[in-house]
Amino acid sequence: MAQRVVLVGTGNAGRIALTQLITDERFELVGVWVSSPEKIGIDAGELAGLGISTGIRAVGDLDELLATRPDCAVYCAMGDTRLVEAMADIRRFLAAGVNVVGTAPGLLMYPWGTLPPKFFADVEAAATAGNASLFVNGVDPGFVNDLIPFALASTCRQIEQVRCLELADYATYDGSTVMFDVMGFGTALEQTPMLLQPGVLGIAWGAGMRALAAGLGVQIDEITETYEREPAPESFEIAVGEVAKGTQAALRFEITGHVDGRPAIVVEHITRLRDDLRPDWARPAQPGGSYRVEITGEPSYAVDICPSSRHGDHNYAAILAGVGRVVNAIPAVVAAEPGIRTTGDLPLYTGPGLTAPA
Repeated sequence: MAQRVVLVGTGNAGRIALTQLITDERFELVGVWVSSPEKIGIDAGELAGLGISTGIRAVGDLDELLATRPDCAVYCAMGDTRLVEAMADIRRFLAAGVNVVGTAPGLLMYPWGTLPPKFFADVEAAATAGNASLFVNGVDPGFVNDLIPFALASTCRQIEQVRCLELADYATYDGSTVMFDVMGFGTALEQTPMLLQPGVLGIAWGAGMRALAAGLGVQIDEITETYEREPAPESFEIAVGEVAKGTQAALRFEITGHVDGRPAIVVEHITRLRDDLRPDWARPAQPGGSYRVEITGEPSYAVDICPSSRHGDHNYAAILAGVGRVVNAIPAVVAAEPGIRTTGDLPLYTGPGLTAPA
């Protein structure tokens, strides 16, 4: 029997999730929530860009989703700039007995040691009260930081360090809030964007790093962070607007988890808005962008992950992968024990069976 699902949010991630929830026979879409008043009443098939009518029309009230009595909610609403609201939404679903998978908020990927317990104890309490489970994941933070390293680590006799990298050109990424407000692209170097405020990098990626550490059987004692910013040599346009000369056009940051005083788990991101910026920084393995997992040990590994799609570029493909990671988790999460679940808790799951190309 198909599992009844609802979707929260129809932005970049939500639209992709919506396509799978409509077309994957494992799921029965019974509701869609939208934040934009102009989307209310629009058919889910139109919101997904599928050109079909599903009979499911978008609503702006979570109570209307809960009334459909879903088995699971797919949470793709913004979490970076509305953390309090996102946490409240998730508690509401869990307390009502609805399982949740989501791309946000990332802090719930593995909150233990990342957040003081008082900030997520009520989420755990809601899950217990509702006998429901929660799984948050994505790409990076996400499967590049846990699933892929776990698979490689299973073959190693010795591991000294795990390094996870994202190397990408974000010029075509069309999320203006993330680009400008969170990451600081197009802003003066004298201004410190949200992501680069002291401690934010360590919190944002700390959950994924601690999930990896837990799976490897070690404990992170300290997380440190560094970053470099590169100004635009002249003004130019990207998908979300203009990047003025002298404002941030490239960013490199590194978050290091120390175990017993040594750098054991490292996340490095290099984000450019033009390919010619900072040629001395690491380059992606394919044009546009890629991910890399490096293990120093016996044996050592350097594995490049190059997502692509028939429907978009590397940025679209990366979002598609992150969404697929959580949507395909729905059957496992519905079957899981109540509480906040992590990659280490869930069985190895896959997407739907092999199909002919559309």
